[in-house]
Amino acid sequence: MHKLLVEGGRPLRGQVRVSGAKNSAVALLPAAILAETPVTIEGLPNISDVGILSDLLEEIGGTVRKDGRTVHIDPSEMVDMPLPNGKVKKLRASYYFMGAMLGRFNKAVIGLPGGCHLGPRPIDQHIKGFEALGAKVTNEQGAIYLRARELRGARIYLDVVSVGATINIMLAAVRAKGKTVIENAAKEPEIIDVATLLTSMGAKIKGAGTDVIRIEGVETLKGCLHTIIPDRIEAGTYTIMAAAQGEEMIIDNVIPQHLESLLAKLREMGVTIEENDEQLYIKPGKELHSVDIKTLVYPGFPTDLQQPFTSLLTQTQGTGVVTDTIYQARFKHVDELRRMNASIKVEGGSAIVTGPTKLQGAKVKATDLRAGAALVIAGLMAEGITEITGVDHIERGYENITNKLIELGAKVWYEEMSDEEIEQFQNS
Repeated sequence: MHKLLVEGGRPLRGQVRVSGAKNSAVALLPAAILAETPVTIEGLPNISDVGILSDLLEEIGGTVRKDGRTVHIDPSEMVDMPLPNGKVKKLRASYYFMGAMLGRFNKAVIGLPGGCHLGPRPIDQHIKGFEALGAKVTNEQGAIYLRARELRGARIYLDVVSVGATINIMLAAVRAKGKTVIENAAKEPEIIDVATLLTSMGAKIKGAGTDVIRIEGVETLKGCLHTIIPDRIEAGTYTIMAAAQGEEMIIDNVIPQHLESLLAKLREMGVTIEENDEQLYIKPGKELHSVDIKTLVYPGFPTDLQQPFTSLLTQTQGTGVVTDTIYQARFKHVDELRRMNASIKVEGGSAIVTGPTKLQGAKVKATDLRAGAALVIAGLMAEGITEITGVDHIERGYENITNKLIELGAKVWYEEMSDEEIEQFQNS
């Protein structure tokens, strides 16, 4: 096991290119199961989640060939092999195999998904959708069994706006008989990206990106070529880094409209931001002012940027309140930031951040992906060296983060953990 070390106090300048969207990639790869002929996806990020999903596609009989950031998938020989354990449990997005395999084979056996521990994130809305389409869903010995004689279109109202449920129901419905209507659907850009892939494969989908999605089922889907959208969360993370520790930075390969809620808050704080077609120019103000944020479903402030933004608030004038309405348990990073001298207290579903405080390098632990990003940002701003364990979380969602930071002028590096450190990490 290794840890990430960050030497703080170095200004960031230059240009960084954003990778393909993680939250799209983890749905696009399972979606390839639905085709009868080869699918090519360009621009995939080189992250561990993509590797795990590729391995799972091969486990069920697919042929996967990687060419840099392009993945070629031949699903023609895939079978409805059960995936109750193993790699399925390493990431939450493995649940997309449920919808894709149900759509292709009318049955699936998938282990309960893993991934970041962010409190209760039930899949009841996914199951509600599958059952409405005609599937029988049971939980047997820790795995979800889905069985259907045939899938038939249905009208499905999501009680909670859910990206995962919206996509999963789409995957199952595109090959169901008849018309499916998903009401109260999520509107995230990643849903549009998946719908674009499915449409290129021959699916009939209208309304992706709105709260009502209409799908006319088709008998078969064919392969296609698809280019993934840029990762708005990675783009947002580097934009926050630029506000926190940058002099002048350019964020390249970004769709600014996907970040409007974040950019509005940064401008409110005093950050200068210029937008071009696929770039952001960021220049922080001499003095940043605190703001309040509340995470909401898209196009509101993303929950995935709440933790990185909290780190930035430690260096602003005044008190800011961070309220997470999506995952109220998403404040595990607060204790780690306190180790670095941050002044934060959690009350219910909100964190109250008082700044500015002089952060000090410390030994901290990334408990999930975005908490890891928050600690990297804090380390960049802190005096001294910050040691971050739980690096595997960060590598799940940020491609080549150390190389990108080094090119911007940061001093970051990996070191192997000692046996004693590994034992402490595993027991913590």
